Amino acid sequence: MYWLSEVYIALRDFMESGGTVLWYIALLVTFMWALILERVYYFLFVHDEIANGIQKKYLAMNFKSPWHKFQIKTRLISEGKISINKNMQLIQVCIALCPLFGLMGTVTGMIEVFQIMAFTGGGDARSMAGGVSKATLPTMAGMVISLFGLYFRQDLNQRMDKIIINLRDSLKSEGYQL
Repeated sequence: MYWLSEVYIALRDFMESGGTVLWYIALLVTFMWALILERVYYFLFVHDEIANGIQKKYLAMNFKSPWHKFQIKTRLISEGKISINKNMQLIQVCIALCPLFGLMGTVTGMIEVFQIMAFTGGGDARSMAGGVSKATLPTMAGMVISLFGLYFRQDLNQRMDKIIINLRDSLKSEGYQL
């Protein structure tokens, strides 16, 4: 149990040395990971049921013509794509916002450094160190988090592509090709 308190103290010290912008980055990251985990859960546990429902709907329909069959297949695949792509744009926005929040931390930290320089005449390096820390830590955190987010977004995109191909293959249509 001692290690838990050590982790808490280290995390608290890191967040304090990074300034208030680091807390905003933490909130953004929590939101982004909730969305990523929701998509992973969807792909692992929910999608197969939805895809089977789409396939059953397609097989249960009576078609008037090959064109009609093609249009219904297109509609059903589009419905599947909507459920597959849910929240992916929001994940992309969160990934793009992480470095921007880091940049905001850089600006606010440098403002603090310049204020200290104005008050002390630029000679107090120890006072400026806190501002430099508040300038660099959010930038580093924003960049590292966005890199991890990009990796998982790419993984989710590859899963989406495979699922869409499988969905198209499961709805075979004669005459017209999608």
